[in-house]
Amino acid sequence: MKSSFSTAWLSSKQPRKQRKYRYNAPLHIKHKFLSAHLSKELRKKYGKRSLPLRKGDDVLVMRGSFKKKKGKLAIINLKNTKVAIEGIQRTKKDGTKVNVYFHPSILQIQSLNLDDRKRISESQPKPSTQKTEKVKDK
Repeated sequence: MKSSFSTAWLSSKQPRKQRKYRYNAPLHIKHKFLSAHLSKELRKKYGKRSLPLRKGDDVLVMRGSFKKKKGKLAIINLKNTKVAIEGIQRTKKDGTKVNVYFHPSILQIQSLNLDDRKRISESQPKPSTQKTEKVKDK
């Protein structure tokens, strides 16, 4: 198997090929792996279920020992597909505090960081395309 990333790859049932795809993916594709679900209000507003995470988004932890904790995204690690949240830290035995990293699948976006103009345009709801039937005159 080649070690480089293939843009023609569609999918495979083999876990080794799925892991290889994710590991060798370029950063612009790895960014899409960092998507999290939107809250019900945002889902209604934007007409989408999920969006990629960005630094500054407010998120809610849905699973694990930090369940129901809210915070702002501080660090995003594309290589390991993990994010750290401000204010959520673990104390080590020597007393130092370290960030806790979360996988995006257990997070829910509560509010978006809309500083970037491109993100605003991407997240705008698409106009609904309703099929209009033409009436034929006879």
